[in-house]
Amino acid sequence: MLNQINLADIRSFVLIAQLGNFTKAAEALDVSRSHVSRQISQLEKQMGVTLLMRTTRMLKLTDAGKTFYQQCEKALNDIDQALLTAVEDIEVLQGELKINCVGGYLGEEVIAQVASDFMRLHPQITINLDFSSHRVDLIEDEFDIAFRMGKLEDAGFIARKLMNIEMGTLASPDYLARNESLSHPKQLNSHQCLTGSVKRWSFEHTSLQQSYDVHVNGHLQCKNGRVLLKGALDGNGIIRVPVIYCQQEIKQGALKEVFTNWRVPSVDFSMIYHRDRYQPKRLKLFIEFVKHYFERREF
Repeated sequence: MLNQINLADIRSFVLIAQLGNFTKAAEALDVSRSHVSRQISQLEKQMGVTLLMRTTRMLKLTDAGKTFYQQCEKALNDIDQALLTAVEDIEVLQGELKINCVGGYLGEEVIAQVASDFMRLHPQITINLDFSSHRVDLIEDEFDIAFRMGKLEDAGFIARKLMNIEMGTLASPDYLARNESLSHPKQLNSHQCLTGSVKRWSFEHTSLQQSYDVHVNGHLQCKNGRVLLKGALDGNGIIRVPVIYCQQEIKQGALKEVFTNWRVPSVDFSMIYHRDRYQPKRLKLFIEFVKHYFERREF
Protein backbone atom coordinates (compact mmCIF):
# COMPACT_ATOMS: atom_id res chain seq x y z
CA MET A 1 0.00 0.00 0.00
CA LEU A 2 2.90 2.40 0.71
CA ASN A 3 3.79 2.66 -2.95
CA GLN A 4 0.26 3.96 -3.63
CA ILE A 5 0.50 6.89 -1.23
CA ASN A 6 -0.26 10.20 -2.91
CA LEU A 7 2.34 12.95 -2.57
CA ALA A 8 -0.49 15.50 -2.46
CA ASP A 9 -1.79 13.87 0.74
CA ILE A 10 1.66 14.19 2.32
CA ARG A 11 1.84 17.86 1.29
CA SER A 12 -1.54 18.48 2.91
CA PHE A 13 -0.40 16.76 6.12
CA VAL A 14 2.78 18.86 6.28
CA LEU A 15 0.78 22.05 5.70
CA ILE A 16 -1.70 21.13 8.47
CA ALA A 17 1.18 20.48 10.85
CA GLN A 18 2.73 23.83 9.95
CA LEU A 19 -0.50 25.84 10.26
CA GLY A 20 -1.96 23.82 13.14
CA ASN A 21 -5.42 23.91 11.61
CA PHE A 22 -7.42 21.98 8.99
CA THR A 23 -9.39 25.06 7.96
CA LYS A 24 -6.30 27.22 7.35
CA ALA A 25 -4.67 24.40 5.40
CA ALA A 26 -7.81 24.01 3.25
CA GLU A 27 -7.86 27.75 2.53
CA ALA A 28 -4.17 27.74 1.60
CA LEU A 29 -4.77 24.82 -0.78
CA ASP A 30 -8.03 26.33 -2.07
CA VAL A 31 -10.00 23.17 -1.31
CA SER A 32 -12.74 22.30 1.16
CA ARG A 33 -12.01 21.35 4.75
CA SER A 34 -13.69 17.98 4.19
CA HIS A 35 -11.32 17.29 1.27
CA VAL A 36 -8.28 17.87 3.50
CA SER A 37 -9.81 15.70 6.21
CA ARG A 38 -10.34 12.85 3.73
CA GLN A 39 -6.71 13.18 2.57
CA ILE A 40 -5.39 12.74 6.12
CA SER A 41 -7.74 9.82 6.83
CA GLN A 42 -6.62 8.12 3.62
CA LEU A 43 -2.94 8.73 4.43
CA GLU A 44 -3.28 7.27 7.94
CA LYS A 45 -5.19 4.26 6.60
CA GLN A 46 -2.58 3.49 3.93
CA MET A 47 0.26 3.87 6.43
CA GLY A 48 -1.54 2.10 9.27
CA VAL A 49 -0.38 4.90 11.60
CA THR A 50 -2.23 7.65 13.50
CA LEU A 51 -0.54 10.94 12.64
CA LEU A 52 -2.90 13.49 14.19
CA MET A 53 -4.97 13.52 17.37
CA ARG A 54 -7.92 15.78 16.68
CA THR A 55 -11.01 16.88 18.54
CA THR A 56 -13.42 19.76 17.94
CA ARG A 57 -11.14 22.01 20.01
CA MET A 58 -7.57 20.85 19.37
CA LEU A 59 -5.14 19.31 16.92
CA LYS A 60 -2.01 17.52 18.06
CA LEU A 61 0.66 15.48 16.33
CA THR A 62 1.29 11.98 17.64
CA ASP A 63 4.88 10.92 18.25
CA ALA A 64 4.81 9.09 14.92
CA GLY A 65 3.25 12.18 13.35
CA LYS A 66 6.03 14.43 14.69
CA THR A 67 8.75 12.19 13.24
CA PHE A 68 6.90 11.84 9.94
CA TYR A 69 6.35 15.61 9.74
CA GLN A 70 9.99 16.48 10.37
CA GLN A 71 11.28 14.08 7.74
CA CYS A 72 8.59 14.94 5.18
CA GLU A 73 9.09 18.69 5.60
CA LYS A 74 12.77 18.30 4.73
CA ALA A 75 12.03 15.91 1.86
CA LEU A 76 9.40 18.22 0.37
CA ASN A 77 11.79 21.16 0.60
CA ASP A 78 14.33 19.08 -1.32
CA ILE A 79 11.69 18.17 -3.94
CA ASP A 80 10.65 21.81 -4.29
CA GLN A 81 14.27 22.83 -4.72
CA ALA A 82 14.78 20.12 -7.34
CA LEU A 83 11.70 21.33 -9.21
CA LEU A 84 12.93 24.93 -9.13
CA THR A 85 16.37 23.87 -10.33
CA ALA A 86 14.89 21.88 -13.22
CA VAL A 87 12.62 24.75 -14.25
CA GLU A 88 15.48 27.23 -13.92
CA ASP A 89 17.62 25.02 -16.16
CA ILE A 90 14.96 25.35 -18.85
CA GLU A 91 14.21 29.06 -18.43
CA VAL A 92 17.48 30.69 -17.32
CA LEU A 93 20.26 31.40 -19.82
CA GLN A 94 23.14 29.63 -18.10
CA GLY A 95 24.77 26.22 -17.76
CA GLU A 96 26.78 23.94 -20.03
CA LEU A 97 26.33 22.92 -23.66
CA LYS A 98 27.94 19.61 -24.67
CA ILE A 99 28.68 19.61 -28.39
CA ASN A 100 30.08 16.82 -30.56
CA CYS A 101 31.48 17.48 -34.03
CA VAL A 102 33.61 15.93 -36.73
CA GLY A 103 37.18 17.17 -36.54
CA GLY A 104 39.28 18.71 -39.27
CA TYR A 105 38.41 22.05 -40.82
CA LEU A 106 34.68 21.85 -40.16
CA GLY A 107 35.14 21.20 -36.46
CA GLU A 108 38.36 23.02 -35.68
CA GLU A 109 37.65 26.12 -37.77
CA VAL A 110 33.93 26.47 -38.51
CA ILE A 111 32.19 25.03 -35.43
CA ALA A 112 34.96 26.23 -33.13
CA GLN A 113 34.33 29.76 -34.45
CA VAL A 114 30.56 29.35 -33.96
CA ALA A 115 31.15 28.31 -30.35
CA SER A 116 33.56 31.19 -29.77
CA ASP A 117 31.14 33.79 -31.19
CA PHE A 118 28.27 32.36 -29.13
CA MET A 119 30.31 32.43 -25.91
CA ARG A 120 31.25 36.06 -26.55
CA LEU A 121 27.55 36.95 -26.65
CA HIS A 122 26.65 34.72 -23.68
CA PRO A 123 29.65 34.44 -21.32
CA GLN A 124 27.49 32.84 -18.62
CA ILE A 125 27.19 29.70 -20.78
CA THR A 126 30.03 27.17 -20.81
CA ILE A 127 30.75 24.94 -23.82
CA ASN A 128 32.25 21.45 -23.87
CA LEU A 129 33.34 20.84 -27.47
CA ASP A 130 34.30 17.28 -28.42
CA PHE A 131 35.81 16.28 -31.77
CA SER A 132 35.23 12.71 -32.91
CA SER A 133 33.95 11.07 -36.07
CA HIS A 134 32.29 8.03 -34.52
CA ARG A 135 28.50 7.79 -34.58
CA VAL A 136 27.41 9.22 -31.26
CA ASP A 137 24.26 8.50 -29.29
CA LEU A 138 23.14 11.91 -28.08
CA ILE A 139 21.40 10.49 -25.02
CA GLU A 140 23.85 7.74 -24.06
CA ASP A 141 26.90 9.95 -24.70
CA GLU A 142 25.17 12.91 -22.99
CA PHE A 143 25.59 15.42 -25.82
CA ASP A 144 23.13 18.27 -26.32
CA ILE A 145 23.88 18.69 -30.01
CA ALA A 146 26.11 17.15 -32.67
CA PHE A 147 27.34 18.15 -36.13
CA ARG A 148 27.70 15.46 -38.78
CA MET A 149 28.52 14.98 -42.46
CA GLY A 150 26.61 12.60 -44.71
CA LYS A 151 23.24 10.87 -44.68
CA LEU A 152 21.52 10.62 -41.30
CA GLU A 153 19.03 7.79 -40.94
CA ASP A 154 18.17 7.78 -37.23
CA ALA A 155 14.67 9.20 -36.76
CA GLY A 156 15.18 9.46 -33.00
CA PHE A 157 16.52 13.00 -33.29
CA ILE A 158 15.95 16.17 -35.28
CA ALA A 159 18.43 16.76 -38.12
CA ARG A 160 18.72 20.23 -39.65
CA LYS A 161 20.80 20.57 -42.81
CA LEU A 162 23.22 23.50 -42.67
CA MET A 163 25.09 23.32 -45.97
CA ASN A 164 26.24 21.16 -48.89
CA ILE A 165 29.81 19.95 -48.69
CA GLU A 166 31.51 19.71 -52.09
CA MET A 167 33.92 16.79 -52.20
CA GLY A 168 37.13 16.50 -54.21
CA THR A 169 39.46 13.67 -55.27
CA LEU A 170 42.81 15.41 -55.16
CA ALA A 171 46.55 14.91 -55.49
CA SER A 172 49.62 17.07 -55.89
CA PRO A 173 51.02 17.87 -59.36
CA ASP A 174 54.19 16.04 -58.31
CA TYR A 175 52.30 12.83 -57.55
CA LEU A 176 50.29 13.06 -60.78
CA ALA A 177 53.48 13.61 -62.80
CA ARG A 178 55.12 10.52 -61.30
CA ASN A 179 52.17 8.17 -61.77
CA GLU A 180 49.85 6.93 -64.48
CA SER A 181 47.01 9.33 -65.24
CA LEU A 182 43.48 8.36 -64.17
CA SER A 183 40.39 8.32 -66.36
CA HIS A 184 38.15 5.97 -64.32
CA PRO A 185 37.68 5.42 -60.54
CA LYS A 186 38.56 1.70 -60.87
CA GLN A 187 42.17 2.77 -61.53
CA LEU A 188 42.43 4.01 -57.93
CA ASN A 189 43.30 0.46 -56.86
CA SER A 190 46.64 0.81 -58.63
CA HIS A 191 47.42 4.13 -56.93
CA GLN A 192 48.40 5.22 -53.46
CA CYS A 193 45.35 6.53 -51.61
CA LEU A 194 45.25 8.31 -48.28
CA THR A 195 42.03 7.50 -46.43
CA GLY A 196 40.05 8.50 -43.38
CA SER A 197 37.20 6.47 -41.93
CA VAL A 198 35.51 6.02 -45.35
CA LYS A 199 37.20 3.57 -47.70
CA ARG A 200 34.32 3.07 -50.10
CA TRP A 201 34.55 5.99 -52.51
CA SER A 202 31.48 6.72 -54.66
CA PHE A 203 31.62 8.58 -57.97
CA GLU A 204 29.19 9.93 -60.56
CA HIS A 205 29.98 10.63 -64.19
CA THR A 206 29.68 14.31 -65.03
CA SER A 207 27.74 13.81 -68.29
CA LEU A 208 26.58 10.17 -68.41
CA GLN A 209 24.06 8.50 -66.12
CA GLN A 210 26.74 6.35 -64.54
CA SER A 211 27.99 5.78 -61.04
CA TYR A 212 30.83 3.73 -59.66
CA ASP A 213 31.92 2.64 -56.18
CA VAL A 214 35.45 1.59 -55.42
CA HIS A 215 36.95 0.21 -52.21
CA VAL A 216 40.36 1.81 -51.73
CA ASN A 217 43.20 0.52 -49.59
CA GLY A 218 44.70 3.36 -47.64
CA HIS A 219 48.48 3.63 -47.84
CA LEU A 220 48.00 6.18 -45.06
CA GLN A 221 44.97 5.87 -42.80
CA CYS A 222 44.02 8.74 -40.50
CA LYS A 223 40.69 10.24 -39.46
CA ASN A 224 42.19 13.74 -39.32
CA GLY A 225 41.65 15.73 -42.51
CA ARG A 226 44.69 17.94 -41.89
CA VAL A 227 46.96 14.88 -41.83
CA LEU A 228 45.51 13.62 -45.12
CA LEU A 229 45.93 17.04 -46.66
CA LYS A 230 49.58 17.22 -45.62
CA GLY A 231 50.18 13.76 -47.04
CA ALA A 232 48.72 14.77 -50.38
CA LEU A 233 50.69 18.04 -50.49
CA ASP A 234 53.87 16.05 -49.84
CA GLY A 235 53.12 13.90 -52.91
CA ASN A 236 52.26 10.73 -51.02
CA GLY A 237 48.97 9.93 -52.72
CA ILE A 238 45.36 10.73 -53.56
CA ILE A 239 42.85 12.02 -51.04
CA ARG A 240 39.09 12.42 -51.03
CA VAL A 241 38.21 15.34 -48.76
CA PRO A 242 35.77 18.25 -48.57
CA VAL A 243 36.97 21.00 -50.91
CA ILE A 244 36.43 23.48 -48.07
CA TYR A 245 39.44 21.87 -46.34
CA CYS A 246 41.85 22.98 -49.06
CA GLN A 247 40.41 25.82 -51.12
CA GLN A 248 43.64 27.82 -50.93
CA GLU A 249 45.80 24.87 -51.98
CA ILE A 250 43.54 24.21 -54.98
CA LYS A 251 43.56 27.88 -55.95
CA GLN A 252 47.38 27.95 -55.77
CA GLY A 253 47.70 24.75 -57.81
CA ALA A 254 49.26 22.76 -54.98
CA LEU A 255 46.43 20.21 -55.33
CA LYS A 256 44.55 19.19 -58.45
CA GLU A 257 41.48 17.13 -59.27
CA VAL A 258 42.59 13.71 -60.51
CA PHE A 259 39.48 13.08 -62.66
CA THR A 260 38.03 15.08 -65.52
CA ASN A 261 34.73 13.26 -66.04
CA TRP A 262 34.03 11.81 -62.60
CA ARG A 263 32.98 13.66 -59.49
CA VAL A 264 32.19 12.79 -55.89
CA PRO A 265 28.55 13.52 -54.89
CA SER A 266 28.27 16.36 -52.41
CA VAL A 267 27.25 15.50 -48.86
CA ASP A 268 25.10 17.25 -46.28
CA PHE A 269 26.51 18.92 -43.19
CA SER A 270 23.84 18.88 -40.48
CA MET A 271 23.27 19.57 -36.82
CA ILE A 272 21.32 17.00 -34.83
CA TYR A 273 19.62 17.34 -31.47
CA HIS A 274 17.03 15.66 -29.25
CA ARG A 275 13.30 15.62 -29.89
CA ASP A 276 12.69 17.47 -26.63
CA ARG A 277 9.64 19.69 -26.15
CA TYR A 278 11.25 21.41 -23.18
CA GLN A 279 14.74 22.33 -24.35
CA PRO A 280 16.90 24.46 -22.06
CA LYS A 281 16.95 28.08 -23.13
CA ARG A 282 20.71 27.90 -23.79
CA LEU A 283 20.19 25.07 -26.31
CA LYS A 284 17.27 26.79 -28.07
CA LEU A 285 19.35 29.93 -28.42
CA PHE A 286 22.40 28.03 -29.69
CA ILE A 287 20.33 26.19 -32.32
CA GLU A 288 18.95 29.49 -33.63
CA PHE A 289 22.43 31.05 -33.52
CA VAL A 290 23.86 28.20 -35.63
CA LYS A 291 21.03 28.46 -38.19
CA HIS A 292 21.58 32.20 -38.64
CA TYR A 293 25.37 31.77 -38.71
CA PHE A 294 25.22 29.41 -41.69
CA GLU A 295 22.52 31.43 -43.46
CA ARG A 296 24.71 34.56 -43.35
CA ARG A 297 27.95 33.01 -44.60
CA GLU A 298 29.24 31.43 -47.78
CA PHE A 299 31.80 28.67 -47.39
